[in-house]
Amino acid sequence: MDRQAAQPGAPKAAATAATDADPAVQREHERILAAYNGAYEDTRIQEMVSETVEKLVAASDRPDQHYRVTLLNSPVVNAFALPTGQLYVTRGLIALANDNSELASVMAHEMAHVIAHHAEMREDRMRQVALVSRMANSVLSDPEVGALALAKSKIALASFSRAQEFEADGIGVTIAAKAGYDAYGAARFLTSLGRDSELRQSGQANIDPRAPDFLSSHPATPERVKNAEAKAGALGPANGARDREAYLAAIDGMVYGDDPSEGLVRGRHFLHPRLGFTFVAPEGFTLDNTAQAILGVKEGGGEALRLDVVSVPPEQSLTDYLNSGWIENVDAKSIESTTVSGFPAATATAKGDQWAFRLFAVRFGSDVYRFIFAAKHMTPEVDRGFRDSVASFRRLTLAESKAARPLRLRVVTVGTGDTVEQFASRMAVADKKLERFRILNGLEPGDRVNPGDLVKVVLE
Repeated sequence: MDRQAAQPGAPKAAATAATDADPAVQREHERILAAYNGAYEDTRIQEMVSETVEKLVAASDRPDQHYRVTLLNSPVVNAFALPTGQLYVTRGLIALANDNSELASVMAHEMAHVIAHHAEMREDRMRQVALVSRMANSVLSDPEVGALALAKSKIALASFSRAQEFEADGIGVTIAAKAGYDAYGAARFLTSLGRDSELRQSGQANIDPRAPDFLSSHPATPERVKNAEAKAGALGPANGARDREAYLAAIDGMVYGDDPSEGLVRGRHFLHPRLGFTFVAPEGFTLDNTAQAILGVKEGGGEALRLDVVSVPPEQSLTDYLNSGWIENVDAKSIESTTVSGFPAATATAKGDQWAFRLFAVRFGSDVYRFIFAAKHMTPEVDRGFRDSVASFRRLTLAESKAARPLRLRVVTVGTGDTVEQFASRMAVADKKLERFRILNGLEPGDRVNPGDLVKVVLE
């Protein structure tokens, strides 16, 4: 989570990060860095990805096309390309992949979007959608007609993207195979991607807990997996390289999950060393940390929360701020001043069609932290849980800030007698340890580990 008052400064890019003399290209690059917490600085991984792309370029039908690769410091699983040849891949995707052929399949897929001018066409389609949206909002007097026009334009964009993805899959598998990689890497990665998405979505409410991920623009349908397998099979026997050991050696020790600079989720606890605060979510909540806010949802989806930070003029009282219109349907009679851990605060309630809300604004230093708790059925007990959560908001001690470290991905060798369950029990994640371990290592239910195997484990 970062402050909303101003966009974070453009973080320092990696050595081969995308830059261009064109100011528009540079602005887009900086926007991407800001959205994904900057570039991830790791020489081993950067070299591995760059070497992979070089092999793919040489094997493609466009060996003259220039690409620049940026690693993004985000746990989100994503990769994408700009029309100018900039390729972006997150450390979340790097962590999910299990060998170099899987990585190659992703990078070749993104290169295919550039080669086939998909990235350029997608930008054109996005501009058309934006134009239709403005027309629907400001020109058409009939809201139903405007909504219909917008819906049709979005449907056209979605179907166009689906066709692009299947074409890019075919081109990407071919490029990867020509470069000497196992052609089945794409099918394996798409399978892991689908399982990872299902796990992240299970038990979540209808909120988007992260920045747009790979599945938002690259739907991992069973048809795509079958298509990738069929394309690989048509290229002949599976004799390409996977380079699993070299791949795992390169990612051993990389940051996994949240970066301390943006705050850390530890079960129901959230702590932000840079901003200097911590709080505990209500019982049963799962937290997700995004660049814009901390989002939480209770298992079952009947309760949710959002915490963000904004700038509010010192002369404006918090009670006035709660009634200033930043959220609708606030009950003016419910607004009251209070304190939270000694900090000035104000609280109120609001009600929508299906949700009831408990709001808090807490002045912490020069900023104001906004808690929005939502419940489909607000009872005194639920409201008390929300109030207790806000009461846990406090300043981090110096010792707590120094002790806040990210989780790391560690590669370990399976010993005699080691089991999947034993490795899963060591995973430093809050829940579903066994499922997360299996997905992280590309293991299907029922698969075992054998002595000498290398596996990825998330550790403190």
